[in-house]
Amino acid sequence: MPPAVVVQPFEVAAPAPAVRGFLHRPGRPSGDGLVLTHGAGGNCRDPLLVALADALAADGLTVLRSDLPYRQARPSGPPAPAAAARDRDGLRHALQALRPLAPRRLFLGGKSYGGRQASLLAAEDPDLASALLLLSYPLHPPGRPTHRRTDHFAGLRIPILFVHGSNDAFGAVADLDAARKLIPARTALLVVEGGHDLGFTRGKSANDLPAEVVAGFRDLIG
Repeated sequence: MPPAVVVQPFEVAAPAPAVRGFLHRPGRPSGDGLVLTHGAGGNCRDPLLVALADALAADGLTVLRSDLPYRQARPSGPPAPAAAARDRDGLRHALQALRPLAPRRLFLGGKSYGGRQASLLAAEDPDLASALLLLSYPLHPPGRPTHRRTDHFAGLRIPILFVHGSNDAFGAVADLDAARKLIPARTALLVVEGGHDLGFTRGKSANDLPAEVVAGFRDLIG
């Protein structure tokens, strides 16, 4: 039996914005690391993120579940659009903080808003991460399918795994599949039954979503 994954609080105060969250340390680290963050209404304690971090760490990745700066500033409420650049700075600092523990490759991932900010950061600086894991990417606001959040897709130069619910109000599967063609890099799409929550149920032992995501991400990054 492989050594167990160890989970511990993680914080780096400087430079601002601070990095704060939980580190999942694999028993047999591969040298690769992943920063994983949350959606607009949540935090890094999201049960899906916890389950994914455990599964990815069991596969050898050192995973940092990180709270974005807006969530560190207040325990609830949505992010302010004017503060999005600071949230991306928080992701940049999280990658820098993880680097000493993951000397091989660094990956970046997030759910919904967190995934969008991760993709925007990767388009701004393609050398920061080697691949993206985007959960429930918010292709457009619910009920506004023409307001696409894809202007930066042409600037993405690294492999991306999209994990998307079959009836996500933030974007139909067919529309996301078409939007992937805007990205001049290798992409993959894992469709699961469910909505924006990806159908994940906390404590449901039969839920195999984390294992499916690990397999899909492993296929993507090699």
